[in-house]
This record gives sequence, structure tokens and C-alpha cells, in this order.
Amino acid sequence: MSPKKNNIALFFKALPRNIFSGFVVSLIALPLGLGLAMASDAPPISGIIAAIVGGIIVAIFGGSHVTIAGPGNGLVGVLLVAITTLGIESAYAAIICSGVLIMLLGFFRMGKLADFFPSSAIQGMLAAIGLIILGKQFHIMLAHKIKREDTLDYLFEIPFTINDAIHYENKGFIFAALAGVISLAIMLFYSKIRNKYLQLVPAPMWIVILSIAFSYYFELVLHEENPIEKAYMISGIPSIQNIIEDMHLPNFSKVGSFSFWGSVFAITLIASIESLLSIKAVDKLDPEKRRSNVNRDLKALGLATVGSGFLGGLNVVTVIARSSVNVNNGASNRSSNFFHATFLVLFIVLFSTQLTRIPLPALMAILVYTGYRLASPNVIKNISRIGKEQLIIFFITLLVTLKIGLITGIIAGVLTTLVIHIVINKTVSLFVRNVLKPNVLMYQEEGHNDFYVSVKHFCSFLNYYRLKEKLDAIPEDQDVIVDFSLCSFVDHTVMENMHNYHELFIKRGGHFDVIGLDMHNSDSEHPYALRRLLPVPKIIQNNLTRRQTNMESLAQNYHLAYAPKKIKDIEFLYNFLFFNTKTINHIYNKLSYKNDTISLFDIEFSEGDFIAKEVVRSTMLHINLNTNIPEFTLDREGFLEKVYAFAGFKDIPIQKHSDFSNRFYLLGDNEQDITNFFNDNLIHFFESNPYYHVESNGNALLVFSKERLASVKEIKVLFDFGKRLHQVIS
Repeated sequence: MSPKKNNIALFFKALPRNIFSGFVVSLIALPLGLGLAMASDAPPISGIIAAIVGGIIVAIFGGSHVTIAGPGNGLVGVLLVAITTLGIESAYAAIICSGVLIMLLGFFRMGKLADFFPSSAIQGMLAAIGLIILGKQFHIMLAHKIKREDTLDYLFEIPFTINDAIHYENKGFIFAALAGVISLAIMLFYSKIRNKYLQLVPAPMWIVILSIAFSYYFELVLHEENPIEKAYMISGIPSIQNIIEDMHLPNFSKVGSFSFWGSVFAITLIASIESLLSIKAVDKLDPEKRRSNVNRDLKALGLATVGSGFLGGLNVVTVIARSSVNVNNGASNRSSNFFHATFLVLFIVLFSTQLTRIPLPALMAILVYTGYRLASPNVIKNISRIGKEQLIIFFITLLVTLKIGLITGIIAGVLTTLVIHIVINKTVSLFVRNVLKPNVLMYQEEGHNDFYVSVKHFCSFLNYYRLKEKLDAIPEDQDVIVDFSLCSFVDHTVMENMHNYHELFIKRGGHFDVIGLDMHNSDSEHPYALRRLLPVPKIIQNNLTRRQTNMESLAQNYHLAYAPKKIKDIEFLYNFLFFNTKTINHIYNKLSYKNDTISLFDIEFSEGDFIAKEVVRSTMLHINLNTNIPEFTLDREGFLEKVYAFAGFKDIPIQKHSDFSNRFYLLGDNEQDITNFFNDNLIHFFESNPYYHVESNGNALLVFSKERLASVKEIKVLFDFGKRLHQVIS
């Protein structure tokens, strides 16, 4: 009984921050749900219904921990086709049938299907979905509606739509297009403004707030009608009293037609792939690094989709963008998903009439930005770094998806990958002879806790699930050695997953080593590149920038060691709380003092994943200590920190130092040890120096000021601060 009581106590202790996180996520889910529904030619309220039903059912029955469920970006194209060909009532019937199929996937434990899709083919499919969304919504964003049969035609029409928008003469259309352009600008530049107060409200919600404020300005101040053309304002949002009366009941009359089941299978495929990929990505973001029960989550998502379809809502999937926001705002369990749905209900009950004041182009700008992020040029650049063959897989999947359809596109990507693997290895027999053979042997070494995993023949997307089953059975706090020395070929999908496992085990206190690839080589130096026995060395020489030259001079003047190149050995940063929900890519421009007792470096890390991914570069200082100290986080106290207190983050007061307690925000689990550690000398040091974020992991300190790269002058000040802080603590 004791553990159960502890779990209940932990649940209620974390409840405030889960409520807070659910509220923030609901601010994004509201405009996004409306936009996704309208982009699919469904009633606007159907997107909100999917988010509400998904949030409640998946929170109760799901197998993941910090994911958010709701309508997904990837389904826009396939739902649009289903609604256009079947009609809205029959499309709801197709959604219900797809929900049943997704439940069956969960019951038959088919969550492993996600491992049979090559990474580059998945990226190509996602990029195609992004272009479908961007191509069809860009025209509405500029108050220009067109109807084309082919997705490529929508993309080719974009220059003509821009030209038409520039020459608009009708005032209503001009204001509608301006609403779209300004909204797109907010989406583009919001993440670049690193202001903690501004970012309390997500970018999509700023668009909603400003749109409604614009409407009221004309109505109450100028006493005029909204100048935006009425055809480009949101309509069709019923009040809570009329939602049940206006509900579209599903129509199963077309259940015997080929087009009906074609839509069902297309919806099921995209919904399941999007959910499985999102669950895997969010598990990497979870600070506690828990593994989701994927099959249980599929059952819950299927059940939620069935319920949503009967109530007039869209498919329910696991969504990466909202899940990333959920994690970054302190969510720790599924209750945040439930609260996000609860707040959406409150919004509809209290503010449904206000939503009709939002211009349609403003919401479409959110989707255009979403589409761009899925098909960003950076995606192509990153894939090209991995290998030219990955670009071929990517573009074939993308083009076939755009021209024919999603199912055909992913099949084309899988077949292309297989053909390229055969061509690269110059043999078919390697795959034909070994594809059905057991290729993974795992055992625990005697006298050690180490797990040894040997992989032979070949390891690709075709048989990766066997290796994954073995690795998933090992607790993440153990030591693992994966040996590929008997393996002739290791593909990109496997290499990418090995990197993910390495990061997962290190963060959970374990160790993950990949050996046996010394005799393998590739066409690329990228760590995700496929490996085979055809060495093609490639050396890239980079010149130093002006800033790096200045840092090199600074190192000489101050007798420091300087290393400008990228350093992947970043395990010393994993135990800091700041990086629990972030992925560190690498550090570079490293200045070190006395054998890394104090080291200063630029660092690149990312927040979120997929379309929610934001890459941040900053300059930080790391201090190694020769003694153990309490774990704590110290920040300058401001308005946001006072708000955090309501979410359960308690500031530790220091007795007889009221000025310090008022100016600084001190967090940590062991209050007694922390108050003992903060003696008069240390407190006076912090009071008389510039404010920095200072964090202890028990034997080292992490110090930084802003989430941006520091100038050479700022580097000198930060390094001096670190040296004096080290002296005070020592």
C-alpha cells in the first residue's frame, strides 16, 4: 500500500504544474484545431471536438506519459480528399472505421510497425504533407481562393496569388491579406524573440488575441464594421447550446464502396504513423525518460477517434508540437492532457461567439508556417549531409506522395530504400538469405551488469525491430555494448536509432556503446550515415570566423586552451536540470582553464521536436568542483518566477538575508542542505555581481546569462565571474 500512497502524493504534488501546462497547451490547441478543421473542409468546431475527446480519453486510457492528443497536421490532405469525395457525414463514418482499425492495431500489438519505415522515407512523407498544407492554405492566407485538382498546381499558383494580392483594390480583401501576412510574420519571428514574458503566450494565441482586439477596435473605438471581407471571417462555430443540435451524424451508406475503404485505410495509415512517430519523439523529451506503452496508446487513440467521429470531430492522433510545449512547461503525467481538454471546453462555453471575430487568413497563416516547418529547406540540407542516397529516397517519397497519394508515396519510399541498399552492397543475396534469420544475440556478461548485444549479417529498417526488442528489454540505467563487427551493412535508420539510445541511456544513468564499426565506412562523416565496407573518406576543412579568431587571441592572452571544432563528448552536461527537456547537439569554441576545471563554450541544443523543434545557440560556463554540494538552481527573481510559485515551484528563503531572497529565486529539493551551503560569503558574492543562471548538479556548476551567443567582451566577464565563484566555493 505504501508505494501507492506515495504515487498519489506525487500526483497531487505535481498537479499545479500539470494544470499550468495544460492551460498553455490549450492556448495553442484552440486556434490550431480551428485551422486544421477548416483546412480539411470540415466544420471549425470539429477540430476542437477532436482535441477535447482525445484529451479526456487518452488521458484516462493511454499508455504514454506527457503526450497531447488532438487533430493532426498530417491528416489534413487525406481528410480533405475524404470529405470532398464522400461528403461530411460519410467522412465521419470513415473516421469512426479508422478508429476501430487503430484500436485493432493496438490489440494485435502492431506498434512495432513504425520501425519498418525508413527514416528518410518518413521525412519525405512528412515534407509532402507539409507542402500539401502550405500549397492549399497559402492562397487563403492571401485572401485568394482557388480550386485545383493537383497539389503541385496549388504550389505553382503561389506566384500568381502573390501578384494578385499586391494589386488588390478592394479594401476588404487588402485587410484580409494583411491579416494573413502579419500572422505569418508573428509565427516566423516569435521564436527569435527570447523574452520569457512574451513567450508566456504562444504565437498562435497572440494571433487570436490581436485578431479579436482588431475587431473590437473598429467596433468600439471607430464605430465601424470590421474592414476584413466577411467571406474571409470564421463562421459556423455554434454556441455550446447549439453544438448538439447542429451535430452531423455519421452516415454509413457508402460503407460498401471502394472510395470509402480507400479513405479509411489512408486515414488509418497516416494517423497511426503520425502517432507512433510522435510518441517515440516525445519519449525522448520526457525528463524522466519513461517508455510509453505504444500499443495501449493506440487502443486509446482508436477509442478517442471513434468517440470523436460520433460527436462530429476529426481523427485523434498524438501531436508532436503540442506535446513538446507540454513537456517544456513542466508536465509530468497524463493529467496535463486532460486539463488541456478541460480548458478547451471552458473556452468554447465562455468565448465561442468571440471566435467568429478571427479572420480566416490569420488561421491559415498558422498552417502555412506548420507546412513550411515540415518541408523546410533545412530538412533537405540535413538529409544531404547524411548521404546522397538518402536524398534520393526522400525526393522519390515526396514526389510520389504529392502526385499520387500518401500510401503510394510511403510504399515507393520503402521500395526505393530496399533497391538502393541492394545497389550499394552489389548483392541481393545478403538480404534474401538473411532477412528471415535471427540476427541479434543478447546476453548478460558474467560477473558484470553489462549487456552484450551482437548483430550479424545486416541491420536495416527491414529487421531493426529485432534489435529494438532486445534493447527495449534492458533497463536504461544498465551498461550496454552493441557490436556490429559481424554485420556487413548498417543502414541510416539503425544508426539514427543507435544515437537516440545512447542519449537515452546516458540521461538515465546507464552507458550505451556501439562497437565493431571501425572497418566500416560511408560516403559521409555524419554519425547517422549508413555503414558498409566501401571506404570513401571525405575531409572538410573549415576556416575560423572573426569571432573565433578573437577567441583564439583571448586564449593566448589568458593562457587558456582553445578548441574551435565541434565536440560531441557532452555527457558532462546531461545531469543538469536545464537540459532535462532539451537535446544537446554539440559544443564548440571551447575555452578551458586548468585541465577543464573551468571551461567556457558555445553550445547548440534544441527544444521540442519535428515541427516544434527550435534550435538555440548559447554560451555557457562549466565549473568542475572537487567537492560535493547540494543540487540547486539560482535565477534572478522576476514576475514569471512569482507566477511559477502558483504552479508548485517553491522559492527557498535564506534567513537573515531578505535582500537576497527578494532578488534571487532559489530552487532545490533538499532545502536544509541548500540553506547551509549558502553562507554569508557566497550570498555577498551573488549580491555584488551581475545576475546569471547558476545551476548545480551536485559536483559541478553550469553558468550562463542569455540564450544567445556571447560577445568576446561578455565572454571575458563570464569567465572572470566563474573563476571568482570557484574561489569562493573552494
